[in-house]
Amino acid sequence: MSTGPLPVHPVVARVTERIAARSADRRAAYLARIADARTQGPARGGLGCANLAHGFAACSPEVKLQLRGDVAPNIAIVSSYNEMLSAHAPLKDYPDVLKAGVAEAGGTAQFAGGVPAMCDGITQGRAGMELSLFSRDVIAMATAVALSHDMFDGALLLGVCDKIVPGLVIGALAFGHLPAILVPAGPMASGLPNAQKAAIRKRFATGEIGRDELLAAEASSYHSSGTCTFYGTANSNQLLMEVMGLHLPGASFVPPHTELRDRLTREAGRRVVELTDPRGDSYTPIGELLDERAFVNGVVALLATGGSTNHTLHLPAMAAAAGIELTWDDFDELSRVTPLLTRLYPNGTADVNHFHAAGGTGFLIRELVGAGLVHADARTVGGASLAEYAVVPTLDDGELTWTDAPRTSGDTDVLRPAAEPFDEHGGLHTVDGNLGRAVVKVSAVAPERRTVEAPARVFGSQAELQAAFSAGELDGRDLVAVVRFQGPAANGMPELHKLTPPLSVLQDRGHRVALVTDGRMSGASGTVPAAIHVSPEAAAGGPLARVRDGDVVRLDADKGLLEVLVPDAEFAAREPAAPPSDPVHGTGRELFGAFRRAVGPAERGAGVFG
Repeated sequence: MSTGPLPVHPVVARVTERIAARSADRRAAYLARIADARTQGPARGGLGCANLAHGFAACSPEVKLQLRGDVAPNIAIVSSYNEMLSAHAPLKDYPDVLKAGVAEAGGTAQFAGGVPAMCDGITQGRAGMELSLFSRDVIAMATAVALSHDMFDGALLLGVCDKIVPGLVIGALAFGHLPAILVPAGPMASGLPNAQKAAIRKRFATGEIGRDELLAAEASSYHSSGTCTFYGTANSNQLLMEVMGLHLPGASFVPPHTELRDRLTREAGRRVVELTDPRGDSYTPIGELLDERAFVNGVVALLATGGSTNHTLHLPAMAAAAGIELTWDDFDELSRVTPLLTRLYPNGTADVNHFHAAGGTGFLIRELVGAGLVHADARTVGGASLAEYAVVPTLDDGELTWTDAPRTSGDTDVLRPAAEPFDEHGGLHTVDGNLGRAVVKVSAVAPERRTVEAPARVFGSQAELQAAFSAGELDGRDLVAVVRFQGPAANGMPELHKLTPPLSVLQDRGHRVALVTDGRMSGASGTVPAAIHVSPEAAAGGPLARVRDGDVVRLDADKGLLEVLVPDAEFAAREPAAPPSDPVHGTGRELFGAFRRAVGPAERGAGVFG
């Protein structure tokens, strides 16, 4: 594909220019800082003899010899491997594969450190979920610790799921003068069909089946090593990293334990060495690669695929780490011109394996480039522009190569061209009004269900709503469920997936139902309209704290409205409700008090780094 100038949609160009203008001072200061951190030649050249001896003491004689010299670049490997989480289990053997690729290119590599990786699927509805969002910033700090020894000239970052990838990127951006490549693990094979799984969850919510039947279904869905196959935050991470240029082309959804996966992993090791020399044409520091164009490309890819709402937090947080201010208004404006090109669970029945088979990221990138919806000239770790990522990796007599992505989708029920989208607009809308600002994932919500005006029922936790549902208190009425004190400053902003089955059941019974919350729903948001990440949150004095049972609330996702129909003076005069007492002890939550006190608002990424 040509690397010459390609047209960019005027709205995409305008949003990018606006981001660059508002970020100019911060971005310039960031770029100056990482320029000052560059070294000519390997970074370890500035270490004293005792420092360097500590740094290579455990290495083989051959590696010690290379590290004594001042030519070979040394690459840090930072990994989220653990054997409890299916998505990260394949990473166990990747360091050795990566080291072989690095050595092939004339470099050395050391496993520099591990980062924690928790699973929101395991902690759903549990106290541990209140550590989940903050784990992103812990991962960023752990990445920084791993890279802090002045031993490294580049980084290979191994991670997959929800907070892990954004945390790795934020940490690497603190060392933005270093090239970095994200190394994915790949998805598990498809299991129980997603539509069947969702139906079984609803039957359990209504008491039609017991725990044994539900567990059997879940075990058939999540059944082996590899990333969960639904299009939640983990797989949104993978797609975004490729479109933003941090993966090798086509690497995101190749399964683990295959020859092609191994060759892509080895190639990442070889390729990062080529990116390390500040004096060469290939030098590609992550802090320069992740510019305004890259973040706009990431937002567009998220919207075009109906990806996880968690990225309305993670993308602004990652951008801030690169000196770039990305806002929900940018998401909203881009959403108005970005067509929806995929139907993946929970917005359809297919999973990422079906997406990959239908043409995958290569087809998607070609369509977005052709429609002018992404910056085709954005830089990538592959050495080519994004326009040249419209390819698929293959093996030719055992050698890794890339061929053009298919020109037509292999399944238009899963992946469509930009000229024939599932919807004319992207998967996320921003809403605001006298209840604050929020995000609504509309890609899974039928158009006729995107507007709900109904009396509120107010809850202080998802457990309260579940109890009310089980007691039959929510039957026979339209409902806006307001679940508050779930924001980052209150309790760490947990995901509230346990709400999806009962609210879906009420909607299936013919009621108009919506959810309004300052908590999260992530990539698994269902067919019930949900205004999430409400900002300012109730614990910070936000208006959700003044909503009462019976207040009529209007959510209109298409018009961008979120409001309570109470006279302004009356609403303002109300005493805010007090947050639940002592919500943040046990399961390690007391260790995160400093995070809750320091965290910023959701619309700025809910980060703790200022």
